[in-house]
Amino acid sequence: MSGLEDLVAAGVVAREVPLGPYTTYKSGGPARYFVTCDDLTTLVGLSASGALTDMPVLVLGRGSNLVVADQGFPGLVIRLGSSFTGIETDGDLTAAGSAVSLPQLARASVNAGRSGLEFFVGVPGSVGGAVRQNAGCFGVETKDRLIKATVVDLRDGTVSARGPLDLDLGYRHSNLSPTDVVTEAVFATEEGDIETGLQELRRITRWRRDHQPGGTFNAGSVFKNPSGTTAGELIDSLGLKGLKVGDVSVSKKHANFFVAGPGATSADIAELVAVVKSRVFEATGTILEPEIQFVGFEE
Repeated sequence: MSGLEDLVAAGVVAREVPLGPYTTYKSGGPARYFVTCDDLTTLVGLSASGALTDMPVLVLGRGSNLVVADQGFPGLVIRLGSSFTGIETDGDLTAAGSAVSLPQLARASVNAGRSGLEFFVGVPGSVGGAVRQNAGCFGVETKDRLIKATVVDLRDGTVSARGPLDLDLGYRHSNLSPTDVVTEAVFATEEGDIETGLQELRRITRWRRDHQPGGTFNAGSVFKNPSGTTAGELIDSLGLKGLKVGDVSVSKKHANFFVAGPGATSADIAELVAVVKSRVFEATGTILEPEIQFVGFEE
């Protein structure tokens, strides 16, 4: 603990920073400790300081699949800064810092005359989050394009390059631990026509606008899709669109999106997830697994 307090005294780490503004649900309490790492040296230095011994760690990206408990997170939240926002194309390879947004990566790749990363325009997360969750849409996943990711292990400060097999990437899954921090990812691309790529970006964006609730506080898909169907179809088949807990409701446009109003609490979100999960299990025997991450909650 003294290591973190030393970093607080040095102005490197802050205390009691509200996390709601960093999430797409805009709810939740503060981080006990919060640090923005603007370069690799600062990130590796956290390990060398010994500050992370027995300390819960959360790596915060764009907060697009995250629900923070109303009482906050009782550990250290790490956010990656300016040094992790670059995009570089070299032949068939495109490298991006982990703090780059996926729509930004998709557009930059297309504008550079590269093809293969267009699907990322439909995923409102970051490169680091994409690797951690093997994000995907329209039948393409991160593992299908990932060559390698650079990962810092905060337990010992080691830096390694890991490919899809090393990361055990599967459906919305990787073997990254909370103390593993993705700093960069390299993707395979092919030569592509810019106008064709732009048309594909517009097609995906239009589909999302037509089928998903835009302009609302939500975290994308709440549940992973079970085998043979989709979570949205199951929830919709039970007539649960519009079901509400507090100021959070199942979207009437897409049943696997839960929309929060201005008075919503994280407890409301968690309860609605639990209610829908229970209703689906009782009616169908299917156990829905959340895709969004809950932090700071009691088990």
